[in-house]
Amino acid sequence: MSQSKEIDRFEKNLEMKLQELKKCQRQKGVESCMECEKILKCEIRKEYVNAVYLSMNKGEGGGFEF
Repeated sequence: MSQSKEIDRFEKNLEMKLQELKKCQRQKGVESCMECEKILKCEIRKEYVNAVYLSMNKGEGGGFEF
């Protein structure tokens, strides 16, 4: 798989997870996951955070310095 297609895969997954997260927020009537009582146990949020991480490192693993 070419590198650009690999990048597209991570970006597409991130966009899909973001849409799922926003849909959940709309259904619960919140503007942020911080307002939701299920924030620490939410699979949708966990999958979104994981997709953000993977899109940042393109599946290579490792850490980030801020």
